[in-house]
Amino acid sequence: MVLGAAAALYVIAGSLATPDPYAGLRSLAHGEMAKLRPAPAGAGTPPVAFRGPDGAPVRLSDFRGKVLVVNLWATWCAPCVKEMPTLAKLQQAYAGKPVQVIALSQDSPRDADKARAFIARNPPLAFYQDAAFAMAPAAKPQIQGFPTTLIFDAQGHERAYLEGPADWSSPEARAVIESALGH
Repeated sequence: MVLGAAAALYVIAGSLATPDPYAGLRSLAHGEMAKLRPAPAGAGTPPVAFRGPDGAPVRLSDFRGKVLVVNLWATWCAPCVKEMPTLAKLQQAYAGKPVQVIALSQDSPRDADKARAFIARNPPLAFYQDAAFAMAPAAKPQIQGFPTTLIFDAQGHERAYLEGPADWSSPEARAVIESALGH
C-alpha cells in the first residue's frame, strides 16, 4: 500500500515538473548537428573581452538582442578552415535578421594578419580576435578544442554548443538557429 502511494506521488510530481527548456534543441541534434549539446543550466555570455573588427575591445554582452553563433577557430586548425565558408553562408542567410556570427580567432598576435586575411576571403564575416585566449576557459563548459561553436539566444543565455566541425549552411544548422530565434 505504501509503495503504491509512493509510486502515485512520483508520477504526480513528474507531471508537475518544469518542462525541459532544451527538449527542442535535443531533437535537433542529428545530421550536421549530431554533436550539438545543450548548454549547462544558467550559462550566460562569458564576461571576457576580445578585439572587434576595429581593434577595440568588445564583449558578447554587447550583442544583446541578437542570436549569437560564436565560433572559436584558428588558421592552424584544418577543420576550422574548412568550416569557415559554411559560417559565412549562415551569416548571409540571416542578413537583416537578429543573428550574428562571431568567428573568434584564437591565433596568436603574430598571426593576426594571416587570420584577418583568411576572414576577408569569407565575407560577410568580420575579424574578431581573442589573442589572450580568454574565451575558451571562461566558457561553460570549458572549451577543449577547435573548432567549437557556442549558440546564445537574444537574451544572452547560452543555449547549446558544438565541439568539432559542422556544415553551418545545412538545413539542420538553420533549424538550430530558428529554434534559438524562438521560431
